[in-house]
Amino acid sequence: MTPASTKPKIVIIGAGFGGLEAARALRKTDADITVIDRHNHHTFQPLLYQVATAVISPADIAWPVRSILRKQENAGVMLGAIKSIDTKARVVRADTIELPYDYLVIATGVTHSYFGHDDWQNAAPGLKTLTDATKIRSRVLLSFERAELAQNEADRKRLLTFVIVGGGPTGVEMAGAIAEIARQTLRFDFRNIDPRAARILLIEAGPRILPSFPEDLSAYADKSLRRMGVEVMTSTMVTDVRRDGVSLGERKIESEAVVWAAGVKASDAALWLGAEADRAGRIKVNDDLSVPGHPEIFAVGDTAALATTIPGIAPAAKQMGKYAGRLITARIAGKASPARFVYKHAGDLATIGRKSAVVKLNKLKLTGFIGWLFWSVAHIYFLIGIRNRLMVAMTWLWSYVTYQRGARLITRDDRPG
Repeated sequence: MTPASTKPKIVIIGAGFGGLEAARALRKTDADITVIDRHNHHTFQPLLYQVATAVISPADIAWPVRSILRKQENAGVMLGAIKSIDTKARVVRADTIELPYDYLVIATGVTHSYFGHDDWQNAAPGLKTLTDATKIRSRVLLSFERAELAQNEADRKRLLTFVIVGGGPTGVEMAGAIAEIARQTLRFDFRNIDPRAARILLIEAGPRILPSFPEDLSAYADKSLRRMGVEVMTSTMVTDVRRDGVSLGERKIESEAVVWAAGVKASDAALWLGAEADRAGRIKVNDDLSVPGHPEIFAVGDTAALATTIPGIAPAAKQMGKYAGRLITARIAGKASPARFVYKHAGDLATIGRKSAVVKLNKLKLTGFIGWLFWSVAHIYFLIGIRNRLMVAMTWLWSYVTYQRGARLITRDDRPG
């Protein structure tokens, strides 16, 4: 029997951008690290919408966590869902196992928020996981297939109406991608319908889409989407969502393909700890990312709420994860802790179809094809592994030249019952 290790035990909950970056920052630390996640893979979430719109395969943006950390000798990986955390005993309870810790990093991310209307979820899936992406992909492609078989114009019109709720980057990218599927990819594939007649609506409750971007870039994105045939509806509140469409007050839009991109909420991490949270459920942390009253527990990424607002994007999560890892390393080594966490914003990017994007990097602004090239290179660069970078680059090139989508698979459970 192997004797129990006397090294400090570090548990990292979540293998997203923040969790993996924390693990990597601890790679030279004399400690035993356990990374636990309810999925066995890390997903490159910024490209989920391309899986949802059949541009790339799920395998191109997902990697087994064990494979990512296999060369890091002080790190182990466990598959499991967190049930509770005992902060007094310093134990994480997950499924049937208990993990004692000396330091704990919580990087559990966010899920969809329906603003008190959780019953809308089945009718309007969000886009946070590979399962979400493949579900949306099937729903979009099935709409065209069912429209081909429709017996009357009313059914055909409903099936060829696509609604995206939320005008942030995800909503804008989804709207542009669905427009390209309808106008280009599928235009010659059907006999009874013309996919170009599809109606794509992007609905935003605020006064403009891409509200985190400068107004001129927001206006450019709006104009680009309208040029692609997308109906952009701003200052419009969705009041109800059902399987056959959405309601905008007294107005009803019939659709069987609704995508939710309007809001997010944090995991149950604050409840596990009994910690104070903000309105989105994020744990309110100190300026060193530690949980008040628990200097051994850190929250990073979308799980954390600092006094200053930090965007819920991958670079922010990675910076926070790296900081937490370095701080824990310093404490274990008996060295001075780094100064308080300071987020450095690299910029904002959003793509609009196959040849247009908006990019904001400090004072630099890029639009159109140049913006799209920058967006493409940036996303390929941050993918994990040479194979994935090559596969995505080749897929994008093929799609750009031929207008074809190589991952047009409809996956669903056909079992009876």
